[in-house]
Amino acid sequence: MEWFNKTFAALGTEELYQIVQLRQQVFVVEQNCVYLDADGYDRAALHLFAVQQGCVVAYCRLLPPGLKYQEASIGRVCTALAQRGSGLGRELMQRALTLAAASYSSGGERSDLHTEIRISAQLYLQNFYSSLGFSAVSAPYDEDGIPHIEMLFSA
Repeated sequence: MEWFNKTFAALGTEELYQIVQLRQQVFVVEQNCVYLDADGYDRAALHLFAVQQGCVVAYCRLLPPGLKYQEASIGRVCTALAQRGSGLGRELMQRALTLAAASYSSGGERSDLHTEIRISAQLYLQNFYSSLGFSAVSAPYDEDGIPHIEMLFSA
């Protein structure tokens, strides 16, 4: 398994195609959800993904603070169906948190680094994200017909 972190401009055509294909497979087909995936944020995002045997099998995008939320954010988190239950989703999120801290940290008066990351999590994944250090900061709400909850990570 190889991991990549690229800006939108650095993505190759085949990489972008496979990323979009995985996102559509998970969010549109599997979850039967009609929504606009090309929401305008991809160009400003960092794209973190894993490739196994030439195929993208895990993906998420990281958005800088001030773009979607006041805080940095991680979204479009997905793994290929065949990879679920393998721990790949947890590894993806751990790598995303490390990348967000390295990319979007703000130092205080001391040399401490501080990063806050906000996510809009599908409600059924609340315990998974809590196990990674996220805390619920909203009541459940509907997003595209699926119950969600906003969660915040502070490091």
